[in-house]
Amino acid sequence: MTKLTNSIIDIEGIKVGHAQDEKALTGCTVILCEKGAVGGVDQRGGAPGTRETDLLRPMHLVEKIHAIVLSGGSAFGLDSACGVMRYLEEKNIGFNAGNIRVPIVSAAIIFDLALGNAKVRPDAEMGYQACMNASTFPPKQGNAGAGMGASVGGILGKSQAMKSGIGTASIELGGGVLVGAIVVVNAFGDVIDPATNQIIAGARSVVKGPIKVGSTKIFANTLHVMKSFIGKTAMSFAMKQNSIIGVVSTNALLNKEQANKVAQMAQNGIAMTIRPAHSMLDGDTIFCMATGKHKADVSLIGAYAAEVVARSIVNAVMNAEPAANLPSAKSIK
Repeated sequence: MTKLTNSIIDIEGIKVGHAQDEKALTGCTVILCEKGAVGGVDQRGGAPGTRETDLLRPMHLVEKIHAIVLSGGSAFGLDSACGVMRYLEEKNIGFNAGNIRVPIVSAAIIFDLALGNAKVRPDAEMGYQACMNASTFPPKQGNAGAGMGASVGGILGKSQAMKSGIGTASIELGGGVLVGAIVVVNAFGDVIDPATNQIIAGARSVVKGPIKVGSTKIFANTLHVMKSFIGKTAMSFAMKQNSIIGVVSTNALLNKEQANKVAQMAQNGIAMTIRPAHSMLDGDTIFCMATGKHKADVSLIGAYAAEVVARSIVNAVMNAEPAANLPSAKSIK
């Protein structure tokens, strides 16, 4: 067996490509499966921005999808999926509609317009470029693609938030069965390392004097802030500018209903690492792409889908670099 890279490209048939504007702090990421993958989706939180999610649910005609786009730019960023459609059409890839093949491309966005240049957003050309950049090499993590403008811990305003990004992970379950994920972390809440149950990125306190390495004083703790007078006031003015969006992929043989169940169970990875998770201020959306090669129990796939989502979230934070005057986990170590 090929050595695993701890990324979603360990799933045969999956390619990942980033495209970004580093000055404007925005970008998009495409997850391609040109041969098609059985798709599923689970959307939680009160502020989603998505495209082509209804067709992924059971009782709908289309079984397979060919790409998922994760993008910055808020609703404007959904335009990047049009470039992915064009790329796939040029390769004659898509749902057979008789006289034409229609690529099935789902998408989800994060709101990153408050961090970089709000007038620059991922568009069709950037989506096309992400496809041109797509490969089976491990994708860059942190400040890349849709993670360029991601941040976490916004309850006290962006000035006290921290830089985040995009992360990926994978795991082998035996018998050749693999599960991988790639996640953009733009959460309202704090990021928790499940291994230590400690905050590793999130809303920052205003601390006077020097801070020792490893000190937890730098973190305000969003859950604690939420129940304070300041927090309750901040919540009433808080913008719905947060989301965790991602893709779980597996080489297991799943039908459409099972793919939706795996996407649902994968959301538990967000609950393991984000406090609070799935709030009305977040638009958390997780897709599933099953390439259908190995038989496996859907509960096993779903359980470890949550694990790789959690690991991807931690990797997104730990690989992020400071930007827009926001520190990252790396810079406060």
